[in-house]
Amino acid sequence: MNDQVVLQIGRDTMATMLLLMGPPLLVALVVGVLISVLQAATQVQEMTLTFVPKIVAVFLAMVVCGPWLMSTMLAFTQRLFTGFPDLIR
Repeated sequence: MNDQVVLQIGRDTMATMLLLMGPPLLVALVVGVLISVLQAATQVQEMTLTFVPKIVAVFLAMVVCGPWLMSTMLAFTQRLFTGFPDLIR
């Protein structure tokens, strides 16, 4: 195993991690901005108003995107495990 292989595995890992965490983070960002605008418009500064909707939205995003997230993670894991014999040589 040389440096190029280690760097490629690290790059694939980071790319897969960013791809998997994109949808929940994007949903949390959108909901957070909407709640902030609502709080600024109504001047209601309740802390639970910011956290509860974001948690619910991220949970729903994980449920909706769950099959795609799982298939992407399984494909990455299969690529990683099938490449192990080549790493030994």
